[in-house]
Amino acid sequence: MGAAEVLERLGARPAGAALTVVQFSTAFCGPCRATKARLARLQATRPGLATVHVDAESHLEVVRELDVRRTPKLFYLDRDGRVIGRSSGAPPPQELTALVDAHVAARS
Repeated sequence: MGAAEVLERLGARPAGAALTVVQFSTAFCGPCRATKARLARLQATRPGLATVHVDAESHLEVVRELDVRRTPKLFYLDRDGRVIGRSSGAPPPQELTALVDAHVAARS
């Protein structure tokens, strides 16, 4: 089973958004909370962005299957469900915004 199918089992519904970001986090990860908050702010002004947050500790089998070695780990899926990118660790805010904006139009 490919990464996209695994991510859909965790709640990703890529057909409903221009870009879906699936974030693996752990409870005591400060960068995870910061990245989740950045994604929430981006989602508020970009209706084509969908996010799914996954507690890595509750999904250890999937963590191993997808080779998640550090958190936050982000997977980016296009509307067709293809994994078009990944990032390990908290992406810098400008980088995350640029990546999202490359796939999703901002609402003015």
